Amino acid sequence: MKIQIINGPNLNLLGTREPDIYGNATFESFLEQLRARFPDIELLYYQSNVEGELINKMQQVGFSVDGIVLNAGAYTHTSIALHDCIKAISSPVVEVHISNVHQREEFRHHSMISAACRGVICGFGLDSYRLAIEALKG
Repeated sequence: MKIQIINGPNLNLLGTREPDIYGNATFESFLEQLRARFPDIELLYYQSNVEGELINKMQQVGFSVDGIVLNAGAYTHTSIALHDCIKAISSPVVEVHISNVHQREEFRHHSMISAACRGVICGFGLDSYRLAIEALKG
């Protein structure tokens, strides 16, 4: 099994960005833990701050991987283009968020991509990614 993890804008700053919301761990260190926990799954990782690059990556892998775990960051709330891309590919996508977006600012309460995704997981910190992998694993 092969799963692509895609992180959007500002998630390259995990470990230093608003640690009270996002914690102190970098995603790279957490990714090592995920790979150890799921040795039977090839976990690929990609991060970009650019919306078009996220779309390019999903189009590149979206017909060959068994699933995509997508944290689109702030693009979650604005991007019809990401929604359309998710609908266009055959790999199932699980939307994840580290924080509980419904406990935050009002503008974060609506996702433009949720309706195109297989499911949504939010509010469990970095463990949201593990839960998404479990969901895709079946």
